[in-house]
Order: sequence, then C-alpha cells, then structure tokens
Amino acid sequence: MKANNPRLTSWIPVPENSDFPIQNIPFGVAKFGKKTFVATRIGNTIIDLHKIAKLGYFDVDAEVFNSQKLNKMMLLGKLFTRQVRNEISDIFNSENKEAQANAKIQEALYSVDEVVMLMPVRVGDYTDFYSSEQHAYNVGCMFRDPNNALLPNWKYIPVGYHGRSSSIVVSGTPIHRPKGQQKPNDNEPPVFGPCKLLDFELEMAFVTYKGKPLGKSISTKEAEDYIFGMCLFNDWSARDIQKWEYVPLGPFLAKNFASSISPWIVTLDALEPFRVAGPVQDPKVFEYLEYEGNKHIDIKLQVAIQPEKTTEKVVSNSNYKYMYWNMNQQLAHHTINGCNINAGDMMASGTISGNDENAYGSMLEISWKGTKSVKMNDGTERKFIQDNDTVIMRGYAEKDGVRVGFGEVVTKVLA
Repeated sequence: MKANNPRLTSWIPVPENSDFPIQNIPFGVAKFGKKTFVATRIGNTIIDLHKIAKLGYFDVDAEVFNSQKLNKMMLLGKLFTRQVRNEISDIFNSENKEAQANAKIQEALYSVDEVVMLMPVRVGDYTDFYSSEQHAYNVGCMFRDPNNALLPNWKYIPVGYHGRSSSIVVSGTPIHRPKGQQKPNDNEPPVFGPCKLLDFELEMAFVTYKGKPLGKSISTKEAEDYIFGMCLFNDWSARDIQKWEYVPLGPFLAKNFASSISPWIVTLDALEPFRVAGPVQDPKVFEYLEYEGNKHIDIKLQVAIQPEKTTEKVVSNSNYKYMYWNMNQQLAHHTINGCNINAGDMMASGTISGNDENAYGSMLEISWKGTKSVKMNDGTERKFIQDNDTVIMRGYAEKDGVRVGFGEVVTKVLA
C-alpha cells in the first residue's frame, strides 16, 4: 500500500511525535461553523474531504463526504477507502508542489483548533468482547479461585455480549456518574443510589463495513475485508452495580450509561505495518477460528487520570498486542451462526491488560478490588474514579520512524 511508504513526507507541517503523519490518514467527522463534513487529518491540520472531492478527486459523488457520519463512505467498501487514502497521500505529498499551490485545496484546510470533532459513526449494533487473558485471569482471581480463574469456555470462545450503542459518545463529551441498585453487604438487602465504584476500561474497538446477508458467515481469512478501522474505546463500568445485577444475564445498568471513543477511525490499512504474532492458543481452537499470518497489532496504550485543578497522573501503560483473541477471530465467531453485520457496527476488545501490574487496564485491577490506592499529583488518592475526574486514553503504533496514532479519548465525570 503506497500510502504506508515510511519515506513519504507531507507539505502540511507535522510536529515531531504527532499521531497523524501522512502515513496515517484517518477518517472522522468535523464541524466548522455550520458545516459538517467527512475529514482526515495530517499533523494539526484538518482536511475537508467534501471540498477536495468537489475539485474532482476520488472518482465519486462528492456528497458522500457531505455527511454527519462516515457510514455513507463505508457503504462503498474497503477498495474505495483504500483508493481515497492513496489519493489523499498523493495530494498532500511534499513532492506535489502543484497541489500545495492550489488555492482551492488551501481553502479545504483548517487548524485543529478551528473545528469541533463529532461522533464519527452511526453505530447500529455494539458488541463487547472479553479477549485479554490477563484481564480475565485477574478478575477470576479476585472474584473466584486463582487456580480456576478462567471460566471453562474462555479459551474456546471469544466471549462477548451485545451492548448499548445509543450511549457511545465521542471524546470531549462529559458523562454523569451512573446510579442503580447495589448490594454492599451480603447479609443485607440491596440499596439504590449513585455508583461508588466507577471504573474505566481500557479497550480498542473496530468498526465494520457492510457484511454478508443473514445466514452467511465471515471467515478469519475474509475478516479484514469487512473491517473499516479502529478507535480508542473507554468502556465505562459501574463495578458495584454490576456485581449485584450481572447474574444471570450479565451487566445492564452497569454498562449502558456510557462508552467513550476517540474521534478518528484509523484504517486497518494504516495499521498493517505494525502487525505482530499473537500468543500460542492452547487448547487448539476450532477450525473456524484458525487463522494464518500475524493478526495482532502492536499498539501502545496509556491511561491517565486528571483530577480537577491539577495535572494528570498516568496509571496504566498497556498494549493491544496483549489480546488473546484477535479481530479476525472475533468477527468470525460473531458471524459463524449467520449473524449479519452492518456498516457502522462497533466491536470492542474488552479490557486490555498486560502481565505487569503497570499494564492493567482498569482501576478494579490497579487497586486490586479496592485494596490499594494510587496517589494523584495533588496528593489525593484513587481506588476508583471520583466526580470531576477526567480520564484520558491515548494510543499509537510506531515502527521504522513512523508513528500512527489515534489521538486521545478524553472524558470528564460529572456528579
């Protein structure tokens, strides 16, 4: 893929250590004044793809990019996305002096400070997987027997559940502390009130193109043809509400109040250079979950907590490569019974934790069920998330001098 060439540079300035070099070319939805448009980003410059398309680029009706969501574009499929990415790469290549001098192209460029980033995708259905072995092991140790921490099905099935799509919000959208029933004392009746054990979950999500018709399956070999790209995903969790409600059908109010995503969808093509081998899967998986090649991705992940009126404190440094089940397996499992996938469906990884406690992906693990605390820079301590705290997640992949990142997902918790 020529847009991934590590030697490419852009005539748009790209600050050092930017998540958005010309090799990234993510897709999002931006608003400037009253106009909303499909956009990409190079450095700190937002590019209006509707204006670029009206100049005759992309070989498609420009109205595809005159949209409040990416779904119209995604309906055109992976080959179209790849062509658009390559064309953008050509336009903004540092060797393209003609494009640089074109006043019409210059009119399509905005500073990142001039626009508001919006929710990029109309999410039809949302599935949350549970695919990090260390996270599943940690939770199993806390709530069950360390010698039998993983449930018997865990290494056979990419475990997942159907979540609430309407409450997925874009970075910068504050959320309110959820409320519901809790049972703090085993020997007493439940109580109702605000969640006391509010937690983040460090995850990544992928967004799909339109899949096959109902009754057809997507194989691990085909999976990448149906995956548009990825974003950071904070799957907020009310631990005390969840503990009381999750038996027998799983979390409900503990999860449906909010999940937060980063505004840029980074294509699978852009992430191709950062693929790595996954863990040895033992026991041997069923044939429909077998795959060939490197299907895991080396993406460095970070979580910070920023209390009001002070600086942030990094509490986790993890990596997406720690996943046991990869995206290809997740999508193959999701569709093996003929479940149909639509353009804009979102599938999250589940909490991503590494073997080191510095790489744990939730406060449940970092505080080890509330038995330890983390000191903030203002001297206060955290076991879980407090009102007016802001949680910040970041992620990027880096190789051969090229860094392709996701920016941030930033969410403040209101009372």
